[in-house]
Amino acid sequence: IFYFCVLPSSSEGFGVAEKIVLLTFISAVILMAILGNLLVMVAVCRDRQLRKIKTNYFIVSLAFADLLVSVLVMPFGAIELVQDNWIYGEMFCLVRTSLDVLLTTASILHLCCISLDRYYAICCQPLVYRNKMTPLRIAVMLGGCWVIPTFISFLPIMQGWNSIGIIDLIQQRQFNKASNSTYCIFMVNKPYAITCSVVAFYFPFLLMVLAYYRIYITAREHARQIRVLQRAGAPADGRQHHPDQHSTHRMKTETKAAKTLCIIMGCFCLCWAPFFITNIVDPFINYTVPGKLWTAFLWLGYINSGLNPFLYAFLNKSFRRAFLIILCCGDERYRRPSILGQTVPCSTTTINGSTHVLR
Repeated sequence: IFYFCVLPSSSEGFGVAEKIVLLTFISAVILMAILGNLLVMVAVCRDRQLRKIKTNYFIVSLAFADLLVSVLVMPFGAIELVQDNWIYGEMFCLVRTSLDVLLTTASILHLCCISLDRYYAICCQPLVYRNKMTPLRIAVMLGGCWVIPTFISFLPIMQGWNSIGIIDLIQQRQFNKASNSTYCIFMVNKPYAITCSVVAFYFPFLLMVLAYYRIYITAREHARQIRVLQRAGAPADGRQHHPDQHSTHRMKTETKAAKTLCIIMGCFCLCWAPFFITNIVDPFINYTVPGKLWTAFLWLGYINSGLNPFLYAFLNKSFRRAFLIILCCGDERYRRPSILGQTVPCSTTTINGSTHVLR
């Protein structure tokens, strides 16, 4: 899912045994990312209940970005890493680097939009949520997730703005005379390192933290209110007992949905924080971070592109059911019981009177 602002290749090289281990590991990561994200996209397209949830439009677009990372970016990085040489020319190096920055930035912006969608759904009244998350606004947000990254990827990289002031250093690292190898070097100056890191990671991360903090506070308050109602007891005729059960179930559902998305976001940040911290620090310490450390941080970020589908499978009941139906060729054991059609669908939850959200 992420990339970026400084991508020096490792000039130290790897031994034969190391290359075999690397190739096996990288192949597993790429395969996991491709199959997992395809599974997410197919699940939403085939499952009518998943298509009803507005959040899943962002999840499908996120999966598409991750899929493109695993198809258009990872393989070329893996080939250069194993061969210790870049054989595709300078222009394609710029294109590949621009795609890397574009797609990984798009991923975190999608997660930011998901957190805002959950904030309005859980913390606001139903009318506010419907007014905020209209089909037009969702389309604009999705468009922004793809358009905004172009201003820190293709535009500056193709114009060479990231290399102003460090061109000589880049040229020195692009060619290794000892091994006669060429590398696809992506180094950035201080202004670009700060700008792209803030736009692609730090600012969206701040918005997500604020949104999920408000969700946590709201969920905790709802839980407190439900405990008060439960301690108060139900009337003797039992008519109020069912609404209390429904309220408890609703609270558990929306809290679990918030926790699921928090875990997804947390895994993303754990995967990419080392890269972006190093990305800002490196220009201020004269680009002395070792190449192998850059490689480790970069592929730690790439792992996240294949991680989200597994988080959905283990933490989200609706996605887990949809995955099982696809993988088991529509086995009836995994389909929703028809009785659920009379109540709230398993893949939705009623919050503040409106139906939405992952389970």
